[in-house]
Amino acid sequence: MLAINLRNLRTSHQTLWFALDMLMLVLLVINLVWLLLDSLYAVDVLRDFLTQQVPAFTAFYNPIHRHFLFYDLMFIGVFLSEFAVRWVHAIYRQEYQRWYFYPIAHWYDLLGCIPASGARILRFLRVFSIVYRLQKYGVIDITNTRVFEFLRFYYDAFMEELSDRVVIKVLSGTQEEVKQGSPLVRRIQEEVLLPRRDLLVDFLSARITRYAREGYMPKQQELRAYLNARVISAMNRNRDLGRIRELPVFGSWASGTLDRAVGDITAEVIEQILNDLSSPDNHDFVEDLVDVLLTPHEREDSEANTAVIQGVIETLELVKDQVAVKRWQEALAEKDEQKAANRATREEQKAST
Repeated sequence: MLAINLRNLRTSHQTLWFALDMLMLVLLVINLVWLLLDSLYAVDVLRDFLTQQVPAFTAFYNPIHRHFLFYDLMFIGVFLSEFAVRWVHAIYRQEYQRWYFYPIAHWYDLLGCIPASGARILRFLRVFSIVYRLQKYGVIDITNTRVFEFLRFYYDAFMEELSDRVVIKVLSGTQEEVKQGSPLVRRIQEEVLLPRRDLLVDFLSARITRYAREGYMPKQQELRAYLNARVISAMNRNRDLGRIRELPVFGSWASGTLDRAVGDITAEVIEQILNDLSSPDNHDFVEDLVDVLLTPHEREDSEANTAVIQGVIETLELVKDQVAVKRWQEALAEKDEQKAANRATREEQKAST
């Protein structure tokens, strides 16, 4: 239910303008309804039917219909007077940078005053301007009405359908350009990634440091034990080390010493690499890596380039699939489910009582 906020009406100092808006709204409704009825009366079939069924009405309305332009000019005179008052008020309040901007901004008010059938329909827009002003000052709140929710839902649905089709069309065109050898991939590399080289280096360096510390440091002993076990298993399968074990007296001792030494060396090397990655000194390494990846080469591997292009195409296809999701249909389904749940709850309450 649409209610008038009297407190906001008083604080906004728009009481006089509110009364004027209400008067204009009533006159607009009367004028628009009259325009519709007179247009229907102008249809020969309907007029003949009324002449046969209610001759008293046609005898009364025929003179009014013949002079309808005169009566319409009376409404137009009121509308133009209200327009002039608001124009003067806008000049006094300096609402626009130039005095002649007001009729440009409210062009529909002027065009609606033209006494022609094609322009009269624009008077309907004055209703929206009045409602907008009242909503702007908080005098009314149409956002909680069912009519507004209904219109907003289908407006959002229309805009989503329209925007989705535009986006999918653009993405499909981009896919075709990439397939036909468009320089999009190289432009992304040269115009998007290379100018942000320092940001990429800092980002990757921080990520590598974080993952090395959080993933390796807590499990350092487990990783060392795993590496030792793998090294010993590999050395046990080695034929040359098997011959050393077969040596008398010192064979088993030498083999065990080699196992431990190689295991320790391997673990130390891995630990040192991970420690280097987890320290801030990895910035130079990451910088060299990024330079290798981003610097364009004259001779590029065709297979790698094809794989990159295919990756871009598949990525765009995933984006198209996501854009094609009808969110307004999902919202409508959720609303129907909510209504069904509320209906079931009410039926359960009635059954329990």
